[in-house]
Amino acid sequence: MIVHLIDGTYELFRHFYGLRRFTKGKDPRYGAVLGVLRTVLETIEKGATHIGVATDHIIESFRNDLWPEYKTGEGIEPALKAQFIPLEDGLQAMGVTTWPMVELEADDALASAARISEADPRVEKVCIWTPDKDLAQCVRDDRVVQVDRKSQKVRNAQAVKEKFGVNPERIPDYLALVGDAADGYPGIPGIGAKTAARMIERYGEIESFPPEVLGARQKSALLFKTLATLRTDAPLFHNVDELRWAKPSADFDALANRFGDSRLGDRALRAVP
Repeated sequence: MIVHLIDGTYELFRHFYGLRRFTKGKDPRYGAVLGVLRTVLETIEKGATHIGVATDHIIESFRNDLWPEYKTGEGIEPALKAQFIPLEDGLQAMGVTTWPMVELEADDALASAARISEADPRVEKVCIWTPDKDLAQCVRDDRVVQVDRKSQKVRNAQAVKEKFGVNPERIPDYLALVGDAADGYPGIPGIGAKTAARMIERYGEIESFPPEVLGARQKSALLFKTLATLRTDAPLFHNVDELRWAKPSADFDALANRFGDSRLGDRALRAVP
């Protein structure tokens, strides 16, 4: 079997801002929600049997306690933020396993789900549907891969090494050095992508760097590595069979109608195996 893990928050943002190219700034109340639901349903229609979607129920996480400048929900447009919970409601009504994260982030849920799924010998492949570079740390050979829905590129371990210059397990070290503007930490001043890759290739993980390499900056680098390291211990499920999609709930049709798509409920029923 193939397990499909989807970053619901990324998809919500993608659809919200994608719609603006056509709506001239008039945001449909549930436009992004419908976009994500249709995307997930399309994945099922194309043959996905085991699927899970992670969402950020709130943007803040335990990382905000470690680094006050870490990303927050501040600045998210109200029209977008108002669709967070409706998306979770819609996914659950569709019958899709959904993980709304509070203390951890959606990325931590994806990492945890990938770990649990990979451990099952029945799982042939785990596809993590997000282009976010921090999820590259979860890639394992050709067995756990990243899929960029927009470009349709599949990134295995070799592709991670080609793109970043480091192996997947060293992505937290790489991000600690170069920073991640999307997550709100700056990395180490003066160290760019190529330099970071060379340093990691030479010395290994940051903890193994000789003291003179980073000097007083090593403490900051280790903090940023903690921020970049995804948690894999979220107790999301015990058996991958729990991710098998069966059918939408009885109230999904009414919910889809309220969101603005009267045909989505019938479409979901036709996808039932």
